[in-house]
Amino acid sequence: MDTTDPSRDDCPEEFNLTRRKLMVGGALFVGGVLLSPEISAQTLGTVAPEVSTSFMEVSSLLIDHRLDPEVGARMAAAMLRIYPTIERDISAIVQIAKQKNAKVVEEFFADIPEGNLKDTALAIISAWYTGVVENSSTAEVFAFETALMYQPTHDVMTIPTYAISGPNGWNAEAPPLGNMPTF
Repeated sequence: MDTTDPSRDDCPEEFNLTRRKLMVGGALFVGGVLLSPEISAQTLGTVAPEVSTSFMEVSSLLIDHRLDPEVGARMAAAMLRIYPTIERDISAIVQIAKQKNAKVVEEFFADIPEGNLKDTALAIISAWYTGVVENSSTAEVFAFETALMYQPTHDVMTIPTYAISGPNGWNAEAPPLGNMPTF
């Protein structure tokens, strides 16, 4: 066995991974994922623009705050996976608001019938305030820093985090050290 050969490898041939094998395998994997009929826009975390628009419309009726459309699009995609009737429910809630010529939630919320529609409205409100669309230990967080539950006290309290200056504050300037005594 020649130990000076630069292509020498001590592993068996069946475990040898060359760059060509890696590239071909990666291309096949990515191609398979992209062509798979099971992979849909919902699975990838996006929804049709009209669903996102209607979700933002009903959200702005239910919640009197400035809402982030990017967060809304992600929430809509997640809620569509969890609540299969949400598109129909959103249309019905918007229709109730339009019948009342409502501009804020207080003008029409009492007219939403108990049951699925009321549950959907409450789920949308909860998602915006908590930043998650389901109540579980494995829930995906969509809006931590912008979750509405932190906004009323944003000017006097730091959002709970390990960073001293709040979320995304890991690079904040540390306070200068005082004069250290010399011994």
